[in-house]
Amino acid sequence: MTTQTLTLKIEGMTCNGCVNSVNRILNAAAGVIQADTSLAEQQSIIRFDPSQTDAAALIAAIEEAGFDAAEKYML
Repeated sequence: MTTQTLTLKIEGMTCNGCVNSVNRILNAAAGVIQADTSLAEQQSIIRFDPSQTDAAALIAAIEEAGFDAAEKYML
């Protein structure tokens, strides 16, 4: 399986509850292997299977939860 790593800038997180919400949303998304979100850095690093999801779908999932997300970079 091929994986990609995506770093998203996430705005609107104000507490660890927000971080937990973002992690829960991302880890429940199809194709996501692991999501690590940082309140201090206002970002999430997501490892995923590109055959099952993409950056646009992950950003949409986060934004549906009320946060602002934008792609920082993908490896």
